[in-house]
Amino acid sequence: MLVEENPAKHRYEILVDDALAGFVAYLPRGEVLVFTHTEVDPAFQNMGVGAALMRGTLDQVRAQGQRLVPQCPFMAAFIERHPEYADLVTNPA
Repeated sequence: MLVEENPAKHRYEILVDDALAGFVAYLPRGEVLVFTHTEVDPAFQNMGVGAALMRGTLDQVRAQGQRLVPQCPFMAAFIERHPEYADLVTNPA
């Protein structure tokens, strides 16, 4: 599973065997990314794709020195269950 940013579409995508398995969409607000929606293709659900997408996305946000606002309920719940990512969360401006 590979997570890559697609800046043209404002989203991070996860590929499984070169197939788009899911994505998490964001709105760029300077150094802050407002994550609005997560979607995993039904064919890839219950395979850990959503969790892998979250980890890959959050790790890349951290590596780029950015912060985020998790408006998407899926991402917010993931961060709540994985407090090691809580430091990336900021309040919306």
